[in-house]
Amino acid sequence: MGFDAFTGGVEPGGLRSKNEIRILICYLLSSLDAPLSKNDILNIIQDNGLANYFEVTDALAELTEKGNVIVSGENGELCSASSTARMIAKQLDKALPHVVRDKAVAAAINLLARTKRERENKVEITKTERGYNVVCHISGGDMDLMNFTLHVPDMYQANMVKNNFHQSPENVYRMLLALVTGNSEMAADILKDHMAALK
Repeated sequence: MGFDAFTGGVEPGGLRSKNEIRILICYLLSSLDAPLSKNDILNIIQDNGLANYFEVTDALAELTEKGNVIVSGENGELCSASSTARMIAKQLDKALPHVVRDKAVAAAINLLARTKRERENKVEITKTERGYNVVCHISGGDMDLMNFTLHVPDMYQANMVKNNFHQSPENVYRMLLALVTGNSEMAADILKDHMAALK
């Protein structure tokens, strides 16, 4: 396959053919079987150095224009695979390097998991006279299992709390539960696991 795509920002092993980029988008949407926003698609491909930003934008526009990618949502921001896109992905997924397929799908699955965590475990940031209150809600389905408020001096720290909370709300819940019930063994185990994950 010839190289006919811009390659700025593309890592070694990334895609350098417009056709491969179109196949990747179809493969990604078909594999997940869940709508992704245009920004999510761009971020997944960009963050992993799989293809050039402008080439992905062009490929997405072409696929949408031809009806291979179906757009929905209020601003036409959500993309999903049409039956043609699924057929393209099935027939041509062998054309993509194995490492590219794996990276793209793993990144998309992580993104969907994060989106689900953020939707189910809400964070509200409100301005006060002395800074910001960050209210974190840990969901138990149709009710809050726990919620807590932290006061921070600025928006930067408020966003940092929000992002760190969304990384693992279940660990926050387990740690707070361990502390308030005096279960020091559980707290030590959670800390040990957290430190191991940071290495």
